[in-house]
Amino acid sequence: MTDPLRIVSLGGGTGLSSLLNGIKQYVRPAENHPGLDITAIVAVSDDGGSSGRLRREFDVLPPGDIRNCMVALSEDGALLSRLFQYRFAAGHGLKGHSFGNLFLTALTNITGDFPEAVLRSCEVLNIAGRIYPATAANVTIEAVLEDGRVVAGESRISRSKRRIRSIRMTPANARPLKEALAAIEAADLITFGPGSLFTSVIPNLLVKGIPKAIQKSPALKAYYVNLMSQPGETIDFRASDHVQAIRDHSLPDLIDCAVVSTTRISPAMRRRYAEQNASPVETDYDRLEAMGLQIVEGDLLQKGAKVRHNPAAVGSVTLGLARLGRMQRMLRQ
Repeated sequence: MTDPLRIVSLGGGTGLSSLLNGIKQYVRPAENHPGLDITAIVAVSDDGGSSGRLRREFDVLPPGDIRNCMVALSEDGALLSRLFQYRFAAGHGLKGHSFGNLFLTALTNITGDFPEAVLRSCEVLNIAGRIYPATAANVTIEAVLEDGRVVAGESRISRSKRRIRSIRMTPANARPLKEALAAIEAADLITFGPGSLFTSVIPNLLVKGIPKAIQKSPALKAYYVNLMSQPGETIDFRASDHVQAIRDHSLPDLIDCAVVSTTRISPAMRRRYAEQNASPVETDYDRLEAMGLQIVEGDLLQKGAKVRHNPAAVGSVTLGLARLGRMQRMLRQ
């Protein structure tokens, strides 16, 4: 129990960054915990914005989500992090690009390997953990919509107005990094989300070998349920629908518990999101329990103009789950 608690977090986008930012504070051992060993496994299917442009022009993996995770885990939360997040507002060919994305792209060309570039960038930022792309392959995701149409590319999927029936990855035989599989095997806690279900969370589980490694790991597995639905992705999805979608795209027993927020979202905030065809995700307790899941509740909403998870609250819950995962792991040995 004196060794650091080992957490592996899968996802992408701002949701994963929020979780990493919340658990970073527990990396160093303290009187009431042994510290954390953090590994982030990040989806690499983004094809929009600065990441998409660099991907098309330089044939590199999309750096944006990984850059956000590096900044979230950075020990230097001031100048260096701000530098990596700096986005050029003007300049032919530069406008819209972030410095961190350009840095990762340049380092990929120098080292000849994107995972190696991520490793070196993490050393520059002195991050509190490790970050791995879900795969080193140049992958694309495709969504099969409820009307049977197929939409290719994460950015187009996010803009689609039709309900998603399923998603798939090309090439279908993309493999994970061996270091990521080793982290999964040794984990006390494996987390999924929060984040876009079909474009941030599930793409990690479409990488061949990752679901099986998670299933075999003795770690506790927790899914962080999104606070709001997403237009075109999860309209009218309840918490159990999110879990079922993960099961349908991976393996049936991949999740042990669902982490849900009990914070009330104000009527004014609900109306604002309703204008975008988004609504709070319902926690359907009976269905979750019928699926064999433990439900973990917390006051997880951050105060502000947008509905977002509170990193500090999420971090506290995650630390408790990691402790539980360590105890369960020890009992099985």
